[in-house]
Order: sequence, then structure tokens, then C-alpha cells
Amino acid sequence: MKSLLLITTLLIIPGLFARAANAEQEKAFVEKYKTALEVNDSATLQSVLYTTGADPMIVGFYKMMQSSGAGEKVSKIELVDLTPDDAKKASAPQDSPSGGKVCLNLKPTKKLVIVIEKKDENGSSTNTTDNFIAEKDGKFVIPVPGPCK
Repeated sequence: MKSLLLITTLLIIPGLFARAANAEQEKAFVEKYKTALEVNDSATLQSVLYTTGADPMIVGFYKMMQSSGAGEKVSKIELVDLTPDDAKKASAPQDSPSGGKVCLNLKPTKKLVIVIEKKDENGSSTNTTDNFIAEKDGKFVIPVPGPCK
């Protein structure tokens, strides 16, 4: 009985630490991205893009989209699990702006949702963007689509 308890403990404890480390990694990634976005640190924002095998035109588009909210105060940012619809969308080929089909070059596991609210004398607006997030070599990255394989 003691050996069964010991084996069970040895199997469960490392899993709990792995989840805690993963939660810490997620929090660090979100904070790093938020800070880079708010201070318009394009080098850090672009370092998160996974561009291996990506369409160069789409890489340029992703860089442009990252800079669209740069320098603004982020009102909410979170890393969320993919819904079944998100997973389906992420795995489906998409039309490329240069013709043909493109696919994500890494399988996403999460989605980064960013909300930026602006208020001025003309009123207020809210902009919500989301990016699929994958893991590569223990780091969170935004996979940029490339030719489907």
C-alpha cells in the first residue's frame, strides 16, 4: 500500500510543478507582450513572431498589425485556451493575399486577446485583437502563415 501511495505521489507532484511553471511562463509572456505594446517596442513585438516558412507578404502584414495598437494603453490582455471553433479555424487553410492557400506553420495551443480602449473629446472606441499562440522550443510565439504542406 505504501508503494502505491509513493508511486502515485511521484507521478502527481511533477505534473503540478509543470502546470505552475507553465502558468508562470504564460504570465511572463503576457506581461512582456503588454509592456512591449504599450512602449511601442517593435523589436520585442517582432521577436515573438514565428516566421520560419512564412509568406514574406504576410510577415509584413503581421508586423504592421502589431504596430497598429503600439504605444496605446492596454486595458485588458489575456492568454486563453482555444475554443473548438478557434482550433478548427487555426487548422484550416486560408486564402493568401498573393494567391493560393496558406496554413499556420505551428499548431496553436492558446489565443492572445488584447483590448485597447481609447477615449477623447470625440468619444470612445474599443479595439479587440486576437492572435493564435503556439509553443516552439519552450517559448510562446505567434505563428505566421506560410504555404500549406
